[in-house]
Amino acid sequence: MTPAAFKRSLSNAVPGRELGPELQALWWAGKGDWDKAHRLVMDEHSPDAAWVHAYLHRVEGDDGNAGYWYRQAKRKPATVPLDTEWELIVTALLS
Repeated sequence: MTPAAFKRSLSNAVPGRELGPELQALWWAGKGDWDKAHRLVMDEHSPDAAWVHAYLHRVEGDDGNAGYWYRQAKRKPATVPLDTEWELIVTALLS
């Protein structure tokens, strides 16, 4: 799936079954459902899940918690706009 196709899929009622929990979380975040997105990654333990988790706490406005998750992901805290970070993560996880 391309990032453009992923973005188009936001018009669907549910994410594709082929997507892992990290991409499903980003899909729900893209739909504006923070709670569903957070539930999908909060018990995952991969660096990618930590990156998505950090992004979600950044969306929430909890920079301290986001910082913790960026460290778990071994990434510097994002300074780009939220929509830009969402696209960066989607692109990275789809490649």
